[in-house]
Amino acid sequence: MKSTHCTDGKYLTMSKPFNPFAVVLLLIATTQIVFSTPYAHKTSQLSPNTPAPTRFVVDGLHILDRQTNQAMFFKGMGYSPYLAGETPLQGAAPADDGRYKQHLAQMQSLGVNYLHLFPSMMPAGFFSALDTSTLVYGQDVWIFAYAQDFLDETYQKDTLASIKAVIDHTYKVGRPDRLVLFSIGDELQPESVARTDARHRDVHEYLGKHVRVTDRTPSEVAMARLIDAAMEYELSQYGRRHLYCHTSFTHLGPVANRLDLEVPYESVLTPDIGDLICLNIYTYARGVMTSKPGSVTGTTYQGYLEELASQSSKPIFITQVGLSTSPIAPKPWVHGFGGHQIKDVPAVFRSVWKDIHTAKGGEKFCGMAIFEFQDEWWKSGEDPIDSTRHEPQDPEEWFGVFTVEDGNKVAPKGKIADVVREIYR
Repeated sequence: MKSTHCTDGKYLTMSKPFNPFAVVLLLIATTQIVFSTPYAHKTSQLSPNTPAPTRFVVDGLHILDRQTNQAMFFKGMGYSPYLAGETPLQGAAPADDGRYKQHLAQMQSLGVNYLHLFPSMMPAGFFSALDTSTLVYGQDVWIFAYAQDFLDETYQKDTLASIKAVIDHTYKVGRPDRLVLFSIGDELQPESVARTDARHRDVHEYLGKHVRVTDRTPSEVAMARLIDAAMEYELSQYGRRHLYCHTSFTHLGPVANRLDLEVPYESVLTPDIGDLICLNIYTYARGVMTSKPGSVTGTTYQGYLEELASQSSKPIFITQVGLSTSPIAPKPWVHGFGGHQIKDVPAVFRSVWKDIHTAKGGEKFCGMAIFEFQDEWWKSGEDPIDSTRHEPQDPEEWFGVFTVEDGNKVAPKGKIADVVREIYR
C-alpha cells in the first residue's frame, strides 16, 4: 500500500514488483540463512521509579483494568471518522456533529470494546458520545514518518511539541479515565529508518528518566527519546500517565529472519519501547506471507504470530488488521493490496481471530483492532478535491467495515459487520 500524505491508517510500501512465486523461494531461503547483527541483545525497560498508570496497567503478559481487576482482551476498531468532503491533510479535525453517537452505537452493537483513534484532536462531541457508551480508547499520536533523520534535534523538538499538544487535548477535551494508551508514531517509513541509522552508527542506547534502552538501533533510540519525554510531560503536567508504545509494521520487523523486509537487517525495528508491543499485522504483508505455517491453523499469519510471541516479553496488541475492498487492485505485484470481494472478507476475519486464539504463545496477545470503521475518501490526497470522490483504484479508501453512502450515512458492507459481531460477541 502507499499513501503519499496519509496521517492515519495502514499503508504498505513496496518499491519493486513482488513476484508471488518468489514466496516459495523465500520460505526455503529463510530456513537456511543465518543472520548476524550488532544488536543481538536489545533491552527496553522502564525505570522502577516511574509511576504506573492509574487504570490500565501491565500485569505480566496482560493488560489489567484496575477498575474491574480483570485482564483485558481489547476487541478494537480503528476509527477515523472523516466523511466524504472532509480531510485531515491541512490539520482539520472531523466535524463536531451527530455522527459520533450513531457510530459508537453501531460499533458497540458489534461487540467492540476499544477504539483506536487516529485523529489527534477529536472534537468535544465525540467525547460526549463516548460518555454514553462503555467504550475505551487508545490515542494514535501521528508523527512525520518520512523524516530525513529521526534523531535530528529540530525534528525531535518539533515532534515533541505536537505530542504535548495531543496530551494537553486529552486532559482538556478528552477523557483520560477512558484512555488506555498513547501510541507515539505509527509505521516509520523504511527509507527514513535506514537513513537515520546510517547517519548515527554510534548511537545505540538511551538512558532517560523513564525509558531505558540499550543495544538498540538509532531509530529505536529516537522513538525512546520521544516516548520518555512524552511520559515525563504527562507526569509533570497532570500527575499521572497512561500506557505508552510505538506502533510499527511487519515490513520493519521485529521478526527479522525474513528476506522480504524493507530495511537492512541491522535496521530491524523492535517496537517494545514503552509498556507494550503495538504492531500492525496484515495477512498479506511482508514478513507475514513468508512465515512458516502456524502450529494449529497452518496459516502463515499464525506462523508469524507464534514467532513474534516466542521472542516477546511484553503484551502484544495487534493494532491493525484488515482488507481493502477497492474495485481495482492497482498493483498486481502487491498481492492482497486492494481488490478483495466483499463476500470474501468475512472468512479472512474469522481466520485471523482463530489464528490469534489458537496460536502457541497466544496468551501474550492483549487485543486486536480491525482497520477500520468506515471508508475514508480523502486518501491518498492526490489533489484538493480528493475527499469528494471514492476512487476505485485507491485501496487506501476502501478498508472500512462500513461504506459511506449519500448524505454521509454509513452502511454495512455485505456481511462484514456481521462477522465482526460474530467473533467479537
